[in-house]
Amino acid sequence: MEYLEFELPIKELEDQLQKCKLIGDESEIDVTETCKQIEEKLAETKKDIYKNLTAWQRVQLSRHPNRPYTLDYIKAICSESFLELHGDRNVKDDKAMIGGLGKIGDQTYMFVGQQKGFNTKTRQYRNFGMSNPEGYRKALRLMKSAEKFGIPVVTLVDTPGAYPGLEAEERGQGEAIARNILEMTRLKVPIITVIIGEGASGGALGIGVGDRVLMLENTWYSVISPESCSSILWRSWEYKEQAAEALKLTAKDMKRLKLVDQIVKEPVGGAHANKEKAYEAVKNAIEKNYEELKNLSPSDLVDQRMNKYAQMGVYKD
Repeated sequence: MEYLEFELPIKELEDQLQKCKLIGDESEIDVTETCKQIEEKLAETKKDIYKNLTAWQRVQLSRHPNRPYTLDYIKAICSESFLELHGDRNVKDDKAMIGGLGKIGDQTYMFVGQQKGFNTKTRQYRNFGMSNPEGYRKALRLMKSAEKFGIPVVTLVDTPGAYPGLEAEERGQGEAIARNILEMTRLKVPIITVIIGEGASGGALGIGVGDRVLMLENTWYSVISPESCSSILWRSWEYKEQAAEALKLTAKDMKRLKLVDQIVKEPVGGAHANKEKAYEAVKNAIEKNYEELKNLSPSDLVDQRMNKYAQMGVYKD
């Protein structure tokens, strides 16, 4: 288990608890009461730490190396095997963007999402979750196929941004993202978007237009990362914590500003601390929101979606 800097008090108590249990197993000394006291202190410490997380600490949790990724969620919540679909029918198959058909209960969904890697080799293979234009075109192809057959779409957002390389720009990165945003606003099937990790810039928006946009508790959603914001405003990455606070990028901030519809509560310690519980929470949220959307006509879906996004940023003096 890896620990972030602000989690070190938890690590110390867990190490103490492990040693206490080991002493009890290897000797005849009764350590039950001592272990109980450590457990109580551990529970209290966890509660205090995770109840008062800063914006930057939530950014760190969203990037935790043990945090589940898109394929982990899909494989866990689908009642039958997931059928992955490949290629944009133009350039190639982008490994940073995955998609395909899966079932939750008796309902089939088209899943689309960014996929990161869990070690050096798979991170390079998945391009660190940064999609090229063909990734967004693959996503759009799958969403249009879902529309043709009346299948609802679920998008899972987890990206540090779209790939900014020269070759990506040559193949039309900006146009591909803009095309996805346009087409998703008028897609005639329900779209449920879940931000499961990082939601950065246009890379997230390229699959982030939904009838319902949900954010896991320890995720972030912003036009720019705190580090990049810090480097632009202060010419240094040292002010990333201040930038994170100023950007108002946490789930609570997004909900308060009415930019997302629902916060999905995570287990204490983050989604990686209890993956099964996190999978169940996401599954329930998808099912609940689909129940609210499934009886709407295609025209009502599009009208409500367009009105929702047209209202964003509107304010009165």
